[in-house]
Amino acid sequence: MSGGRKLRAGLIGLGAMGRNHARVLSNLDGVELVGIVDPAGDTTGTLRAPVVPQLGDLLAMGIDYAVVACPTALHEPVGLELAANGVCALIEKPLAQSVQAATRLVEAFESAGLVAGVGHIERYNPALQNLRTRLEAGELGEVFQVVTRRQGPFPHRIADVGVVMDLATHDIDLTAWVTGQEYTSVSARTVSRSGRLHEDMVAVVGQLADGTMVNHLVNWLSPLKERSTVITGDRGCFVADTLTADLTFYANGAIDTEWEALRAFRGVAEGDMVRYAIPKREPLLVEHERFRDAVEGKQSDIVTLRQGLRTVQVAAGLLESASIGSVVTVASTGSDQEPALR
Repeated sequence: MSGGRKLRAGLIGLGAMGRNHARVLSNLDGVELVGIVDPAGDTTGTLRAPVVPQLGDLLAMGIDYAVVACPTALHEPVGLELAANGVCALIEKPLAQSVQAATRLVEAFESAGLVAGVGHIERYNPALQNLRTRLEAGELGEVFQVVTRRQGPFPHRIADVGVVMDLATHDIDLTAWVTGQEYTSVSARTVSRSGRLHEDMVAVVGQLADGTMVNHLVNWLSPLKERSTVITGDRGCFVADTLTADLTFYANGAIDTEWEALRAFRGVAEGDMVRYAIPKREPLLVEHERFRDAVEGKQSDIVTLRQGLRTVQVAAGLLESASIGSVVTVASTGSDQEPALR
């Protein structure tokens, strides 16, 4: 900003994710957290910024941008009000609960000429950033398959969307981003075993534009918390654990196993295994730094609203496929997509 003043930021929503945003914003260089919106107020008494009940109260404070961390169903009305008042916005994923709502948000911020992004935090996970760099360098050769597993206990903070919009959108976005390829078709099956309105488990088979096969397993029903991305290609496979930000490479074998009994047990394609030592910065902090830079007019790789819209479109395709029991084609958007890596 001109004159070197700090950006004035606001936060909307003090749920589990909202409190993490408040923590990061309170210590972010070049930014002052001036106000927070939550009808329940500050229940802990630990926040540095005042908590107000209405968005209008926050707007009256004069803010440059806002982080939208309220329930997904409120993203559209909150986002539209921010755009109408000339305020930039970082909106938590998913961008909205429907394609129509997400489209209206894209149009509102674009027509106002405002910087806006979506909080797909996995793009800033050190393991996935390092993995994408290695794919860009051709270290895996041709990519054959992307497999993700994202499972754990039910998060009681979620009430307005199911596991597809809440969790699977992570895997949809990271898969398209890491590979640089759009989804072209998806097939999904969902179940609801917890008695809630929305689905709590989904199994997905999909295809990317270059023919890469995609598999996602996502649920809220497991006592095991797992966040795994496995990408297999003609030179081996990468395994990213995004809980620990570890990246491991399993190479195809270059040396035959002469011990017959061991070869039958382990196969002949096993090669070296390498776990990379990579810098590990907090993904949420990196996400905020990138968005701050974008608001200041600097070159920055934020997740654009159009990219967030594309993820919602693919997620809607999963729900449609599960509903009708057949493969759904995902039409190409043809704009604002990640460039192909191969």
